[in-house]
Amino acid sequence: MTIKHNQQIQHNPGRKSRRRNARLSKAAAVAPRPVDKLRPVVRCPTIKYNRRIRAGRGFSLAELKEAGIPRKFAPTIGISVDPRRANLSTESLTINVARLKAYRERLILFPRRSGQHKQGDSSKEEVGAYAKGDKEIEVARKTDYVLPITNQAKEEAIGEVKRSEMPKGTENAYRVLRDARSEARLVGVREKRAKAKAEEAAATKK
Repeated sequence: MTIKHNQQIQHNPGRKSRRRNARLSKAAAVAPRPVDKLRPVVRCPTIKYNRRIRAGRGFSLAELKEAGIPRKFAPTIGISVDPRRANLSTESLTINVARLKAYRERLILFPRRSGQHKQGDSSKEEVGAYAKGDKEIEVARKTDYVLPITNQAKEEAIGEVKRSEMPKGTENAYRVLRDARSEARLVGVREKRAKAKAEEAAATKK
């Protein structure tokens, strides 16, 4: 019996060290910038997975506008942009706008030319504090370390709703839905009965 395909598990420690060295060299080349870009919080598609959140491709133009960041300026400061993405709910808009504002507050933006500060650049005090190596200023190698995207635990996300906490009139929600469905289904039959009854009453009066 011949073996189809390669059944061995390839383990090459040399590649592991090369990948690690490549990551370190990339981080050193772009330092003090993070190696990755800031990405939005989005929900996974389909009913099965839409309770989970993950990192999206890029921020929508509406989110950038709400946060006060120009669309062409955003990629230059490490923010990924997806012009095709649209916000289908106010929840996603507010979460990602807050994420952009938190990132912008923590960002130290150096001037293009030393000593020539323009609008949008960080203050001279912040730039000077980083240049002096102030210990209070934390330099993040990845944006995920500073602004992580974490899912809620199942126990926290799902909770039991007591009958006393429900709004008034929604205690018998199943019965209300069934009655509404029945009324919508029988509306034609009932109109026909009422019309026939009115015609019969009019005929007896004659």
